Amino acid sequence: MSTATTTSGSRVRDGVGSSTRRPDARLKVKGDFAYSSDLQADGMVWGATLRSPHPSARIVRIDVTPALRLPGVVAVLTHEDVPGQPRYGMKVADQPVLAADVVRYQGEPVALVAADHPETARRALALIDVAYEELPALTDPEEALRDTGLLVHAERVDGKQGNVVRHVRIRHGDPDRARAEAEVVVSGYYEVGMQDQAFLGPESGLAIPAEDGGVDMYVSTQWLHDDQHQMCAALGLPPEKVRLTLSGVGGAFGGREDVSVQIHAALLALHTGRPVKMSYDREESFFGHVHRHPARMWFEHGATRDGRIVFVKAKLLFDGGAYTSTSQIVIANGSYFAAGAYEVPHAEIDGYSVFTNNPPCGAMRGFGAVQSCYGVESNLDKLARELGMDPVELRLRNAMTTGTVLPTGQAVDGPAPAAELLRRLRDRPLPPAPEGTFGLPGGLNNTSRGEGVRRGVGYAIGVKAIGFSGGVDDRSVARVRLALAGGEPVAEVHTAAAECGQGIVTVQAQIVRTELGVERVVVLPADTQVGDAGSSSASRITWMSGGAVQGACKALRERLDALGDAPLAELLDRHGPLEEEYEYAHRRTHPIDDERGQGDAHIAFAFAAHRAVVDVDTELGLVKVVELATAQDVGKAMNPLAVEGQIEGGSAQGLGLAVMEELRVVNGRVRNPSFTDYLIPTIADMPHVPIDLLELPHPDSPYGLNGVGEPPTLSSTPAIANALRAATGLELPKVPVRPEDIVQTERG
Repeated sequence: MSTATTTSGSRVRDGVGSSTRRPDARLKVKGDFAYSSDLQADGMVWGATLRSPHPSARIVRIDVTPALRLPGVVAVLTHEDVPGQPRYGMKVADQPVLAADVVRYQGEPVALVAADHPETARRALALIDVAYEELPALTDPEEALRDTGLLVHAERVDGKQGNVVRHVRIRHGDPDRARAEAEVVVSGYYEVGMQDQAFLGPESGLAIPAEDGGVDMYVSTQWLHDDQHQMCAALGLPPEKVRLTLSGVGGAFGGREDVSVQIHAALLALHTGRPVKMSYDREESFFGHVHRHPARMWFEHGATRDGRIVFVKAKLLFDGGAYTSTSQIVIANGSYFAAGAYEVPHAEIDGYSVFTNNPPCGAMRGFGAVQSCYGVESNLDKLARELGMDPVELRLRNAMTTGTVLPTGQAVDGPAPAAELLRRLRDRPLPPAPEGTFGLPGGLNNTSRGEGVRRGVGYAIGVKAIGFSGGVDDRSVARVRLALAGGEPVAEVHTAAAECGQGIVTVQAQIVRTELGVERVVVLPADTQVGDAGSSSASRITWMSGGAVQGACKALRERLDALGDAPLAELLDRHGPLEEEYEYAHRRTHPIDDERGQGDAHIAFAFAAHRAVVDVDTELGLVKVVELATAQDVGKAMNPLAVEGQIEGGSAQGLGLAVMEELRVVNGRVRNPSFTDYLIPTIADMPHVPIDLLELPHPDSPYGLNGVGEPPTLSSTPAIANALRAATGLELPKVPVRPEDIVQTERG
């Protein structure tokens, strides 16, 4: 690891800038960590969900009587038992808590069961008699875009008509005139398959009815307060009676932003008066959360003969599935960055998200920018080939810098080291050729002898906004308390920030140690008894919750300074415990306008680049990613080891999307809802991932930090795809690239 700036030492051990050990590290390594699926309560019963087998159907009849007769069953609920609002949703409340008259995707919840044993609950589900009348399913997003008359929602709750969730229109400069003046024009069509977050801990939670008529919910999630808001509406209860506490989260990556078990478990708990545990198995998990939007994209680049990009035209089509979730923002984010990390004087970008009867899609790491980065970086390599230029040189010639004006009209006002990241990767020595068959594609099984193996090298760079964009008033609250325990000062930190594996618990403690000089720090469980922290998404939580914790600490420091210069323990002994709460907010952003898509929509930007080295057996279609080098600006490495872990993880998910991960949906039906058939990278698939960190402080953030978790997922996939194209000479327009894509095209 190399840095552009030197990380300063902390004033106390394990402060900001230290590779501090996570408090849950040993427990997780040993298998002793308590996840939400491990929760238990006296008198607990098990909840289960009946789901539609059809992607589109009318519900003719539901008879729950046979299930209620089964010994051990304590409740069976349908849509008639929802006491509050019948629909929920993060941005648009259009998803039924339980389907009433129609189902719009395979896996839609229809009924709930509570029983004294999970097997009894599963047997009861099979006894519920549901009669369906199958309806035509709209599963082609292009047909949905054309609005041919087949509607997923005959009446939309947002008052709009048709299947288009949102059309994002961005116009910058005069792209038609620029096209006429361009000396070289290339175009390409690119596809991205539906990727699953594939977190290892499926959805689970425990709902406990309370004496006040409310409910206490212990659940793995990314946003406690938004869950609370949606639960209150469905349960017909005020916020003070719906209390959520974060339980152990086994990964998230966007898949836990939408609610899953929360409302259903609470409904059953309030109905039965008993604690209810719900825990999906792996197959149900594939139906129980949103996925990455599959995309179809058309790109056109125009340039001068010496490689200056003149214009970009792009059309993005994202399949949002049956309900809105966050599709309007995902397509906006994909459209914002469809011109890539480059100076582009003229741009015409149209982004569409549409409803279909496919599974709902929403947030996943990278949030729309993954798809558009794959498209723009793939087409840029095509432009380099047409120009006869080195792909890195083409990128360097057009790399974005501080002050670059985006297609949305906003100028980049923070560090923009796109060229520096690319140079660092270009200058890194290439890995040696493999020795023996073990290092070849399929080498673990001695599949290839190397006769048809070719090596390819590919580059890509991505840019993404950090934090909520488009006018969201983003805020985060933290409470810090200082007291004596055993004669020593102890600090308690309380926020609602969801620890999803990214390390926010550790960072909060590091900030307190740095700001207050206190060694002993206790981070209290995240819950809704403190102010909203916002979502653990958009690579924002360290910035926002870290800023709130820092603000509370600074307020405490001011109070301590006013009390005198005595040792901290003496001040606390004399004046008692001290507590401060602080709400952090950054500058306001603004939505883009509907006509030309102009507006200062973003608070900050982050950059990452990858160089992929691949070996491809062109006769067998086997691929081995030999190395996936990355360079990324992180602003300030709050916990360098954790930062590296985030970059490695994001690169692994990008590798998965490039060569193996796709949820296969045929005519609206999921064909591979298991880890046997939905492949994710294992340690055997992971290449060497050398990491080059830059620390260029952002002027507006706490400690100069920047978001880290999402940028690696942008550039890793197209870097691998570009390397595969370099090795094979094939177009390879879709990811994931499968063996038959290489072999059949090669032979054809």
